[in-house]
Amino acid sequence: MPHETFDRNRLRLKPLAERQHDLDLSVIMALDDAPEAVDDEDLATLADRIVAARERGAPAQRAAVIFALGAHVIRAGVQRFLIDLMERGVITHLAGNGAVAIHDFEFALIGATCESVAKYISEGQFGLWEETGRLNDIARVAADEGIGYGEAVGREIATGNFPHADISVLAAAYRLGVPATLHVGIGYDIIHEHPSCDGAAIGAASYTDFLVFARSVEGLEGGAYLTFGSAVMGPEVYLKALAMARNVAHQEGRRIADLTTAVFDLKPLPDDYREQPPKSDPNYYFRPWKTILVRTVADGGESFYFPLDHAVAIPSLWRLIVEQLATERRAPGD
Repeated sequence: MPHETFDRNRLRLKPLAERQHDLDLSVIMALDDAPEAVDDEDLATLADRIVAARERGAPAQRAAVIFALGAHVIRAGVQRFLIDLMERGVITHLAGNGAVAIHDFEFALIGATCESVAKYISEGQFGLWEETGRLNDIARVAADEGIGYGEAVGREIATGNFPHADISVLAAAYRLGVPATLHVGIGYDIIHEHPSCDGAAIGAASYTDFLVFARSVEGLEGGAYLTFGSAVMGPEVYLKALAMARNVAHQEGRRIADLTTAVFDLKPLPDDYREQPPKSDPNYYFRPWKTILVRTVADGGESFYFPLDHAVAIPSLWRLIVEQLATERRAPGD
């Protein structure tokens, strides 16, 4: 006999107009607001590697530069820097978890996002907001059309009635033709509470995104993979996609080994982070360390770790990349 399931039709959803928002458009930084880049030799080296990947060969042959985001990146207000890097052709793929879509969608729709978990979980209202549930409808359309969830959300924001679409990273990716993929864990996101949620549709659309992501990972020879505040999604989807890409590469006599990886997080790591911690160390279970910084670059790549706030890290990296691009384009003797 099947076990009983929760009857979602008993839920009461409220409009976003009744929600108290923790963040609004005031957190969105302009490009002119970028501070001076932090004085970090490794960050400058990372910027050089990214520019080298971008400048190498014809556009169709250039190595991939993949940015994987946790949702706090969107909450940090650095959207314009990511959009500018996509417009410059620097970021070739943007990946995020399901919450990236939620914050990006809400910012674009109402110019605000983020609720007090403490307040609304006490009231039994956390996550139960009508307009945000539209993402479930978008996932269903994506599954029906056989496209990725990220592309479908970006298209909806770019072509629909969203007053603040200009700050949507997903809409920008759609406009620019940059793959933007969303890697969803069922039950992780507030829209999974809603009666409109179709787990099969979300699974289908997100799995399409995983295959799009794996295709981009095939281009990482000479490229770069960066994660920002993603302790689970960022390393896990990358690990599986890289295994797929290397499987095919080995059959074809190619390698995917000369790549640069970087992790941006707040967890303190020792200076020898390029060595895997022992299993007796709790840090062994911090997946970005052993997966991104050690194991996947063991055959010839290089890794970097930056314990920086996103509001500092991404504008700093943006500034270094833009300065490096300007230097490379300057004629000798100028």
